Amino acid sequence: MKPAAIILIVLGIAIVIWGGFGFATREKVFDLGPIHATREEHHNIPFGPLAGAVIVLGGVVLLLKGRTT
Repeated sequence: MKPAAIILIVLGIAIVIWGGFGFATREKVFDLGPIHATREEHHNIPFGPLAGAVIVLGGVVLLLKGRTT
């Protein structure tokens, strides 16, 4: 129970600090013989700080519950 609680706490703190993650995709604009054109588009997926706080709280509760049992 203790390792799961620690993982939740670390994950929740990381979500609060970074706030989300992003990735990039490439899309082919046109392809005319030997001439190729692509476009790179960046996407951001935000996490709310409230979600990170709830995860940290769940980890703390799990840690305390494992300690009393």
